[in-house]
Amino acid sequence: MKVVLLAGGLGSRLAEETTRIPKPMVEVAGRPIMLHVMDIYDRFGFGDFIVACGYKAMLIKKFFQDLHLMNNDFTIGIGDGEMSLKPTSKLDWRVSVVDTGLTTMTGGRVRRLRDWIGDEPFMVTYSDGVGNIDIGKLVEFHNSHDKLATVTAVQPPARFGNLELTGDQVTEFTEKVRKHETWINGGFFVFDPGVLDYLTGDDEPLEKEPLTKIARDGQLMAFKHHGFWHPMDTIRDRETLEKLGAQDLPPWMDFEHGKAVTSTDMPSELMSA
Repeated sequence: MKVVLLAGGLGSRLAEETTRIPKPMVEVAGRPIMLHVMDIYDRFGFGDFIVACGYKAMLIKKFFQDLHLMNNDFTIGIGDGEMSLKPTSKLDWRVSVVDTGLTTMTGGRVRRLRDWIGDEPFMVTYSDGVGNIDIGKLVEFHNSHDKLATVTAVQPPARFGNLELTGDQVTEFTEKVRKHETWINGGFFVFDPGVLDYLTGDDEPLEKEPLTKIARDGQLMAFKHHGFWHPMDTIRDRETLEKLGAQDLPPWMDFEHGKAVTSTDMPSELMSA
């Protein structure tokens, strides 16, 4: 099953980094965030990727062109340029890098990949959000229902202190405690090819009209993930992920301690990650 990585946005909230490089190339623990996302899929045996790039696409193309050299050792003849590779990496990915347009929205990027995807179910996710999603169970869940689409529903990281009020009186003050169940779009989609028929143009965000229509047609199911999930939308997010990525086992790769996953129908209104 192919995995589409949405990697074409400007990343304006990370402008400190993204004036130089595209957002998927911003490093966490010494590696581009996109590679951490790919590691999650690789853990479950999925290694056929299509990178839908746009902003600074040539940098992403150059990175993947050179990745096999960076991941392995080699000998090169300086005089004639002859090179022999000494494989040291266990990675066996196949990566297609496709320029889907500078200003194309997420729905349009997926639409432009129709010929690359083919007529089989496929997965889609954002290249800047990580989580210890059990991809095997996600695909199993998608295959268990007869709907066109599955979205991974996650609970957003608490960013602010919590106040409980009675009138104007504060009755409880807690630091970053989430008491109410809130679910948002966490990416890690599984789509049947029929989803492509809902995508009509380059200026269409996947998260707006297409997924709203799919939900209204009763064709969208949610895979609830109770474990770790975190986006990289801001410098603060990057700093948080940098600290977590320095651990021996980053939480997005800790699949042994993830909480139980359940499923439910997805409401028609989706909150974007």
